[in-house]
Amino acid sequence: MIKRVLITLLLLLLIAYLTWAVGWISRRPEAQVCSGVLYDVQDSVYARFISDKELTTLLKRANLDPTGRPLDEVNTQQIEESIAEHPLIDEVECYKTPSGRLRIDIRQRIPILRVMDQRGGNYFVDTKGKVMPGNAHCIARLPVATGHVSRSMATGDLYHFAQFLHEDEFWDAQVEQIHLLSSGDVELVPRVGNHIIFMGKIKGYEKKLKRLKAFYRKGLNKVGWNRYSRISVEFSNQVICTRREKK
Repeated sequence: MIKRVLITLLLLLLIAYLTWAVGWISRRPEAQVCSGVLYDVQDSVYARFISDKELTTLLKRANLDPTGRPLDEVNTQQIEESIAEHPLIDEVECYKTPSGRLRIDIRQRIPILRVMDQRGGNYFVDTKGKVMPGNAHCIARLPVATGHVSRSMATGDLYHFAQFLHEDEFWDAQVEQIHLLSSGDVELVPRVGNHIIFMGKIKGYEKKLKRLKAFYRKGLNKVGWNRYSRISVEFSNQVICTRREKK
């Protein structure tokens, strides 16, 4: 008797499960009409370079706007490829949600250096060493490279130098301008202190700035940050200072 009751209960549970499963499958996202798009722009601490409105316009121009279309007809790969062509976007991931919407996760490109060269060039260099257009609305306080800066220099040695500055809390806050002379030597303009830092060639910048930081702490903190007009760390194991002329 008990065995028969248990078998009956199991059959009822199986029927209930199958009924629920059939209903769930019939309501799966692929059978729904897309009710809208959710954009999530990540890593936008520097600025939101592209708005939801611009993204929607981009999809409409490419005839890829999914709103109002059956989700099983929406090609997420095509949408990803279309958005990824935007010059300010690094990565895109697009997927359908159980609620019947399309979600698009976007990673913006992150600038670490602005270049304003002697020929009128104006652009950014991002964390991957690639050029970004200069008309991007970036609110971040970035070092500006000026002077005789070639594109290969900006995306090569200067990119690595800017990445070093970006990852170092002290130098990220201190270096305002990187000026390249026609000789290939580098000058830095600091945010704090009325002096010019002469580095010579950019090679060996880690040791040069380490030596300068030690001088800042042991020297300038005692005599004052505006005592010298020029501080050179060009040569190994030396910090050569030029005293400011008294007016």
